[in-house]
Amino acid sequence: MSRKSAELIKLASFVNYQDGAVVSREIINKPIGTVTVFAFDKDQGLSEHTAPFDALVHIIEGKALITVAETPHELKEGEMIVMPANQPHSLKAVQRFKMILIMIRA
Repeated sequence: MSRKSAELIKLASFVNYQDGAVVSREIINKPIGTVTVFAFDKDQGLSEHTAPFDALVHIIEGKALITVAETPHELKEGEMIVMPANQPHSLKAVQRFKMILIMIRA
């Protein structure tokens, strides 16, 4: 997404929950990294996977269980975690939650 001017974004309403689904919407996609907002319905998640880059997850609403290298972390609104490159991680909605994912490629 390319912008020519500043744009106010209200994160909590940038993506909406959908029953039984994970919804995402990209804010920035550049060669050096991406910023994406996600909405997870309760009990939805992303199965264990790895990424070749560091990623930062910031919870903006709700509660999530994020497991990094087999260590579970329960995060709530206002908390964040760094998921190091090449470490297996997974996410699950303890309750509906929204998050910002910032992936740095450089």
